[in-house]
Amino acid sequence: MERHEFAARVDHTVLGPETTPADARRVVAEAEAYGTNACVPPCYVAEVADDADDAGVTTVTVIGFPHGQHAPEVKREEAVAAWQDGADELDVVVNVGRLKAGAGDAVADELAELVAAVPTPVKVIVEAPLLTDGEKRRAAEAAIEADADYLKTGTGFSGPATVADVELLAEYLPVKASGGIGTYAEARSMLAAGAERIGASAGVALVEGFDSA
Repeated sequence: MERHEFAARVDHTVLGPETTPADARRVVAEAEAYGTNACVPPCYVAEVADDADDAGVTTVTVIGFPHGQHAPEVKREEAVAAWQDGADELDVVVNVGRLKAGAGDAVADELAELVAAVPTPVKVIVEAPLLTDGEKRRAAEAAIEADADYLKTGTGFSGPATVADVELLAEYLPVKASGGIGTYAEARSMLAAGAERIGASAGVALVEGFDSA
C-alpha cells in the first residue's frame, strides 16, 4: 500500500467535549497536509467545510453522538443539517438500548429513514464494546436493511476497537475501526483484519508511522 492510499483510509478525528472551533480547523489543516480525511463535531462542519473543500479534504461528522439515544426524527434532522452544512460523510450512532431490548426492527427503521434523507455515505456506529456478538450481528443486519454504507466499531468512548470485532463486522459491510488506535502498527492490524477505514485522533501519528515503518 502506498502512503497516499493509507492516508486516505484515515479519518483524522477531534470529537472530545472540549473541542473548540480552532481544534476543528487544525484537524482540517492537518488532514490537508497529511492526506487524511477530517472528522469534526457537527456544530463546526459549516465553519470548516469551505476550507476542507478547497483543500480536497473529505469532511466527516457524527450524528446521535455519543450515545445514540436521540429521538429518530432528531437524528434524521441532524443528519440533514450536517449534509447541508457541507459534511461529506456521516457516522451515526445506533440506539444500543433498543438493540439490547431486542428491538432490532426499530433500529433498522430509524436508520433507514436517516439514510433515505441524505445523499451522503452513512456509517453506522454499532458501539461494539457494549454488545454481544449476537447483538453486533443484529446491528449489522439493521445497517444492511437500512442501506447504510459502512459499519463502524464504536465511538471510542466505550472501549477500543478490536481485531475480532472488525473481522465479525466485515462479514456484512465495509468497516471503519475506531477507538484506541494510536499507532501505525495498530492501524495495520485493523486493516489486515478487514477494516477499510481507520478513525483516530492520532491520524497524524498514524501517517508518520507509515513513513517510518
